[in-house]
Amino acid sequence: MQLVVARIGRAHGIKGEVTVEVRTDEPELRLGPGAVLATEPASIGPLTIETGRVHSGRLLLRFEGVRDRTGAEALRNTLLIAEVDPQELPEEEDEYYDHQLMDLDVVTKDGEEVGRITEISHLPSQDLFIVERPDGSEVMIPFVGEIVTEIDLEEQKAVIDPPPGLIDDRAEIASARDAEAASSQGEQASSKDAPTSEDQA
Repeated sequence: MQLVVARIGRAHGIKGEVTVEVRTDEPELRLGPGAVLATEPASIGPLTIETGRVHSGRLLLRFEGVRDRTGAEALRNTLLIAEVDPQELPEEEDEYYDHQLMDLDVVTKDGEEVGRITEISHLPSQDLFIVERPDGSEVMIPFVGEIVTEIDLEEQKAVIDPPPGLIDDRAEIASARDAEAASSQGEQASSKDAPTSEDQA
């Protein structure tokens, strides 16, 4: 099975290095020296990683045969694709590959249907589930232990305990349930801070 593991960004310096937008939780495995990756568009690849290093928080790669800035710029916006065994699992117990999480049904701990995961966004601070609601709208769910309480691959569902305001109908339910407490404070808005990176699942 083929998975997108990175997108090539701008050239860095004059010796063929490029910045990459990492789209895998295992960059040291998928994007290490010697890795051979397919590309989209396919005509550019395959590309073999020659060197990799982190500079100012960004991963820089250099590919075999790319020796100058012009060659590096020609790779910009190319997707890097790795071949992954669909049965392969991450080493850590509570980690998942993107393809395992895609299309999972998202429900609250009370059994309320929220939607379906259509995309996983990897941000520097945390990962986000992009969830399509039944009405076609989207909601973003931080993939942190305090909110995503269970991933059940057998049942193909993710169970969440969202704070008030994260999803609209949840905010209405919370407001009704806490009406007495809220009456002294007026209408409550979403007030919970986003979890820190150390709270990641």
